[in-house]
Formats: sequence, structure tokens, C-alpha cells
Amino acid sequence: MDTTGILDEALQRLHGCGPERLGRLTNHAPMAVEALAAHGRAGSVHRWLDLYSRKLENFPPRVEPVTAAHWRSALGDPRRAADWIDHFGREVAERPWRDVLAEWWPRLLPGMYGGSTHPVIRVGHAVRTLLAGEATGPRLTELAHGLGYWAARHRPVTGLAVLPGADGAAAALDTVTPLAARDGGFPDRLGRLTGLPSWAASVTDPDEAHRRLAELVRAATHRYATHGHGEETMLVHAATAPNAVLRTLPALPRPLWVPSLHAAWTASAAVTAMYAPDAPVAYAPPGAFTPEEVFERALAHGDEHVIKLTDTALDVGDEQALAAALRCAELSEPPA
Repeated sequence: MDTTGILDEALQRLHGCGPERLGRLTNHAPMAVEALAAHGRAGSVHRWLDLYSRKLENFPPRVEPVTAAHWRSALGDPRRAADWIDHFGREVAERPWRDVLAEWWPRLLPGMYGGSTHPVIRVGHAVRTLLAGEATGPRLTELAHGLGYWAARHRPVTGLAVLPGADGAAAALDTVTPLAARDGGFPDRLGRLTGLPSWAASVTDPDEAHRRLAELVRAATHRYATHGHGEETMLVHAATAPNAVLRTLPALPRPLWVPSLHAAWTASAAVTAMYAPDAPVAYAPPGAFTPEEVFERALAHGDEHVIKLTDTALDVGDEQALAAALRCAELSEPPA
């Protein structure tokens, strides 16, 4: 938990910026600075943000307010990002943030695949901060930005065939069939997806859903070490998207935990299918490192996806997860 006030300062800097740039590329800064602060690197937040700032764009224009009567017509319309952020800003100002989250999570969950899964990841970072400490104005506003971005980029995945899977998460990810044509951007690849293996489909107990979701995060993180070369950036989300859901579960009513597990599996398996390499490669880390040393290497590297996968790897906390974080730093180009 950050008690320095630096995270709030950074979030205030960022809330004048839009959730994307160039009409499609996600603003990762809120997620990265939250990860830095969460791991005791608040002193590096402003310096990192200064370097990232060239990737930021101004807050997008507003169209018209989102209302309780007509919100469905604005769902999934990226032109309405500012309207959605304004809507959630009003919501978290007027009601407890957990109540807002509980109402909107089941509405947004079916569309967590839009924006390359970044919106739910941003929400997961915001919720972690709110659960860990005081619900300050900037932290509530950050939740509003995350939920608003999610609503604007809401994209369901429907009509997928249910294919044979496996019981364990790691084995189930191994059964995912890569797309035949693995080119183009995330939306194009997502549109080519026709089926995914079944996994954890029979789970009905919330506690079991929590356990299986943690298993999925661990398996997807471990898998990056041997499969991340398929696409070093996008395959990060096979782990960070389900981890965002896992981080949010404690703030959600328990009846929402099981559907959250199923949506997280679809996201992780879809990313795996869309960006899988032709074959795995063995990976041995370049030495033994403590979690703190691995995070320090991620900070020194500077890439936002390296920081975010390392953040998830430290949640998992074992040697294979740390190896995945080191592999991500090796595969990823440092920021210019």
C-alpha cells in the first residue's frame, strides 16, 4: 500500500489524459504506476511517468451524457469513452464504490475482450489500490476511468464451439489450438476465433472458483517463460487479464465469482490461441533472483508490459513465475 501520496499525484496527472492513443493503443500508465507503488517503488513513479508521457493523448471529446435509461445504446462505442468515464465519475461520487462495481461488473463482464483486455486489467489495478487503503478521490476517479474505458470498449465473444479440454489449467492451456492465421491486430484475430477448450465449466462454488482462477493465473504466468516468444507483448495478457479478475473478486458479491472465472478463462485461452508460437522453447533464467531483484530489473527495463507481467509474477510468487518475468524482459524491446 502506498502511503506517500505519490500514487495519487500520478493518477491526478493522468486523469486529464485519454484511455487510448491513436484511436486504439491503450494508455498503460495508470496500471504501471499502480504496480510500481504497490511494490514499494513510489519514488520512481514520476520519473517513469515523465518518460512515458510522450505516449499520452488529451482526454477525448464528449458526445452526450450516459443515462440510466439509455446506457445500453452507448455500450461498446469507443466514441463515448469520455461520456462513460463521466458517468462512472458521478456514480463513485454518489455511491459506495463497491456498490457501483457490484452493479456494473455483471454488465461489463461479457465484454471483457474489447480493448485487448486492457480495460479489465486497469479496473483490477484500481480495485487493488482501493482494497489496500483509503478510497481517496484520485483512486475513486481511477476506478471510474477503468470502468468507463471498459464500457466504451465492451466487446462480447459469442458462438464459440466448446472443444475438449483438460482438468488442470496448465493442461487446458496446452489443449488450446492456435489460430491458423495469426496475423493482424487483436480485433481481427478475435473475430477468427471459432472455439475454445472447456475448462472448469462444472464449477459452481465461489471458493472453488477463486481457487481455480488462482490456478489459471499461475499456469498462464508459468507458460509465458516457454511460449512468450509467440508475441512478447500480447501474451502477457493471458496472465494479467485473469489476474485482474482475481484481484477484483474480494470486492465483488460471491455470486459473481463463478461467472468471473469462466470469463477469465475465455480471455486467457483466447489470447493463447491468437498469439501462440509454433512451438515452445526451453528457458532457463540467467541466475537466481529474489522477487525484489526481479521487480527492480523490470523497473530498470522500463517497458510497461514487463512491469505488469512482473507484477503478476510476484503475485504468483514461485521460481517459474519469476523466470517468466525475466523472460519477458529479455524478449521485450526497452523503451526508446
